Amino acid sequence: MKKILEQVFIQDMVAGGKCIARVNNKVVFVEGTQSAPQDLVDLQVIRSKKKYAEAVVTHWHQLSPFRVEPFCQHFGTCGGCQWQHISYEKQLAYKQQQVIDNLQRIGKLDLPPIRPIIGSKSQRFYRNKLEFAFSNRRWLTAQEIQQEIMLEKSNALGFHLPKHFDKVLDIEKCYLQPDLSNQIRLAIKQYALDHNLSFFDIKNKQGFLRNLLIRNTLQGEWLVLLSFFEDKPHEIEKLLTFVANTFPQITSLLYVINSKKNDTIHDLEIHLFKGNSYITEEMPCLYSEKPLQFRIGVKSFYQTNSEQAFQLYKAAAQMADLQGHEIVYDLYTGIGTIALFVARKAQKVIGLEYIHTAVEDAKINAQLNGIENTYFLAGDIKDLLTDQLFKQYGNPDVLITDPPRAGMHPQVVKTILQAEPSKIVYVSCNPTTQARDLALLAQKYMVTAVQPVDMFPHTSHVENVVGLQKRT
Repeated sequence: MKKILEQVFIQDMVAGGKCIARVNNKVVFVEGTQSAPQDLVDLQVIRSKKKYAEAVVTHWHQLSPFRVEPFCQHFGTCGGCQWQHISYEKQLAYKQQQVIDNLQRIGKLDLPPIRPIIGSKSQRFYRNKLEFAFSNRRWLTAQEIQQEIMLEKSNALGFHLPKHFDKVLDIEKCYLQPDLSNQIRLAIKQYALDHNLSFFDIKNKQGFLRNLLIRNTLQGEWLVLLSFFEDKPHEIEKLLTFVANTFPQITSLLYVINSKKNDTIHDLEIHLFKGNSYITEEMPCLYSEKPLQFRIGVKSFYQTNSEQAFQLYKAAAQMADLQGHEIVYDLYTGIGTIALFVARKAQKVIGLEYIHTAVEDAKINAQLNGIENTYFLAGDIKDLLTDQLFKQYGNPDVLITDPPRAGMHPQVVKTILQAEPSKIVYVSCNPTTQARDLALLAQKYMVTAVQPVDMFPHTSHVENVVGLQKRT
């Protein structure tokens, strides 16, 4: 029988959404959706290592004063909003501390006063993109199992469960994207059930309906992409006609045939059924009364919280403090969002991105906004960022970098140190790898500003912008 720990005081939240306690000088990690700081609980150890243990809550003696009632029926199961049971003010405090801890403990950096985290104005329906999976074997919740609801075959349209990619939780209502997303998803599911369309069998790789992607903009444009495992033109046309007629709000209706083993569609042809092949998002511009416009396609990357994206880029632009004469390099530029955001205050901006289709989007977005002093190049960043590039476009005065969660390649950091721009602005979705990279840059740069930004309320994720100045 697994060990029970009684009357354990939950001390804190840590990165990844877990809580921690200490029992006999040993750290115990507890699933964050089950517990909150200052809970008093009994724990059952499920895994024990030399330096730490993992446990689940079996009984609550005292509940944390930071708890609030979760508003979503799927909380604790789907894994999408791990902190929904904690007040938003406390969530922000933990995210702020997470940034400080990483920069101090991993980066061992001398820091200026950390700016207060910028919270999200919208804590519900804030996302502009969601992806759902069809499955012919839906995940049964603990409550359904207790009620002995054992369904041999039951269709689902929802989210893959964390650490269980072959399991799909059927979603009734999601609070992440504006409610039209729920209406579209539920209508497609009901149509499929009414017309006996087969849902994807993940294990056996068969079935008609595979995935559903929904994107939207603050201006009210909607993009819907249906992914089919089997190419059945007649059934596809009937389904898409139903969707188009039922939801005239959809401005871009597309489909793709994906018979591969994985769900990625970047290498597949996208077919347009109705409207444009893209939607257009607008963002306020610091240097013009006219807002910036960004075309977003099925394969485009765009920050999934549009309102907070502006706050993120505003913080980066303010740290760059451009005067109009600078040569700016924007690494991991995506569809050119940051590059175009600062371009009107720079001599020129060179955007580097490893996804070729994103670079094509960036060029289109530059034209769309009438910006002519940007240059976008595609390829591996470590291979693009060379002395030859600097000779062609000029040495960077200011360098902005917004890498993926893994951070920057060591060669990229090395080249930046050799180029010696006067300022660096480092935007990150992962303070851990950001702190690692900043520690390498610290030999020539000092941190002048730190601005956390909450892009994802009710999750443990936090974005962070750091400004650096070359040491004299």
